[in-house]
Amino acid sequence: MSILGLKKKQPKTFKVKVITMDAEMEFMCEVKWKGKDLFDLVCRTVGLRETWFFGLRYTVKDTYAWLKPEKRVLDQEVPKDSPITFHFLAKFFPEKVEEELVQEITQHLFFLQVKKQILDEEIFCSPEASVLLASYAVQAKYGDYDPNFHKPGFLAQDELLPKGVLMQYQMTAEMWEEKITAWYAEHRGIARDEAEMEYLKIAQDLEMYGVSYFAITQNKRDTDLLLGVDAQGLHIYRPNNKLSPNKSFPWSGIRNISYSEKEFTIKPLDKKKDVFKFYSSQLRVNKLILQLCIGNHDLFMRRRKVDSIEVQQMKAQAKEEKARKKMERQILAREKQMREEAERAKEEMERRLFQLQDESRLANEALIRSEETADLLAEKAQIAEEEAKLLAHKAAEAEQERQRLEVTAMKTKEEKRLMEQKMREAETLAVKLVEQSERRLKEADHLKQDLTEAKDAERRAKQKLLEITKTTYPLIAAYSAPPAPPEPGELGFESMGSRVDFKDSDMKRLSMEIERERLEYMEKSKHLQDQLKELKTEIESLKLEEQQQQASLYSIHNEARGYVQEPVYIPHSNRNSAYMSQMAFFEEV
Repeated sequence: MSILGLKKKQPKTFKVKVITMDAEMEFMCEVKWKGKDLFDLVCRTVGLRETWFFGLRYTVKDTYAWLKPEKRVLDQEVPKDSPITFHFLAKFFPEKVEEELVQEITQHLFFLQVKKQILDEEIFCSPEASVLLASYAVQAKYGDYDPNFHKPGFLAQDELLPKGVLMQYQMTAEMWEEKITAWYAEHRGIARDEAEMEYLKIAQDLEMYGVSYFAITQNKRDTDLLLGVDAQGLHIYRPNNKLSPNKSFPWSGIRNISYSEKEFTIKPLDKKKDVFKFYSSQLRVNKLILQLCIGNHDLFMRRRKVDSIEVQQMKAQAKEEKARKKMERQILAREKQMREEAERAKEEMERRLFQLQDESRLANEALIRSEETADLLAEKAQIAEEEAKLLAHKAAEAEQERQRLEVTAMKTKEEKRLMEQKMREAETLAVKLVEQSERRLKEADHLKQDLTEAKDAERRAKQKLLEITKTTYPLIAAYSAPPAPPEPGELGFESMGSRVDFKDSDMKRLSMEIERERLEYMEKSKHLQDQLKELKTEIESLKLEEQQQQASLYSIHNEARGYVQEPVYIPHSNRNSAYMSQMAFFEEV
């Protein structure tokens, strides 16, 4: 057998890549496998039993298509790449998620897909609802909020809000995180599956939830419209408004749906109503629309029938599983609460122990300080007692000294009174002496003047006598006998009927009298000066003694009151200055 005669051997398997909402899987498939075989393999791998909601979607040119279960995989318009890529997604959506979604994995896959559609803005969501949905998404991912663990910025890497909502308000990421965290903190105690279910319950009320949109035209007039297919029926929208349909055809009101090439026909159950026709751009789109309509209508009818045995078993198992998980969560919550309470009690006991240790240490320190203080106070009390005794003794001495000083002060007052009287007498005597001295001086001046006049008269008389003697000397010589000489101290002559008689004895007597009065005055002045000096000395001694008495009185009183003050000199009254001026006057005299 030649080599040229051999046919090229075809591969028996091909590689497939399936992307779910949270994982990627690769399978080796046989060439003869149908779409159902690959879909069942994926569902078994994921652990999904509610298979009627899901399908394998692939991309065809500018649109998408769902893998048909009854046809072989390679016979469909799948990409020729290796591996062939499929997306495992929810193809049909339930009317009420809480009643229809039984398995936890089903809820989780729906939660991830709806969350992605909201973030990609395929489903419109208001800002308020977006923040609430984001808080449930955070609860599902991170569990209960713990301020010690979930510090500000812990949501910085998470995509939680649609870009349109972020652009609508001029708010920072920190401000959005603060709003989301405020709602997140209120979801404490909600498990992950419960948080995801709450998310879906809010999302199913959104207008664009579970709706598949297709561009259509009506009656070949090129009127652009949108056809929406969901679990409730068919809806006709304006291109710029996907929220409010212009016309709706519920599944319960549709009798028949069919297409021919690009034309699609909806026949209402009520024959009186007009048949609605529209046109799509491609035949492939009409096939897809019909496929979605058949699936949604089957599910619509299925919901209104009694659940199958499989679904009942699934619901019972899911109920038991939820009850078991709920009990486990309750037990875990109790254990967690007990552990937290135990930890709090431990922390409280440790805190109390540290507090008691601190109190004990402080009490010991206070006891030591109090003992030291008691010893110090006892010592101070002893010293104070001795000081009290000493002060009492000093007070007694001070009292005695005060009494003695009072007596001395009384004596001093009496002596001062006597001294004042003596001073007044001395003043009077001084005044009299001054007057007498002035009078004596005046008399002495008169006497000196008289003496001077007498000396002048004597000198003139002697001059006159000499002149007369010189003139009469020849006549006298002629007499036979000279006349008898005059008595000593007496000059006598007669000339021209006049006689001059002058005695020296009067002059001497007058001089002696003046000298005697002067000596008497000097003696009295000396005696008066001696008296004044004695009086001055006595006054000075009295002043010094009075100062000492006052200083001793102040020191004694201060010691009696517990403190010592410097002695203070209190000057005399103004009369002492008068005494001093008078003594100065006497000294001058």
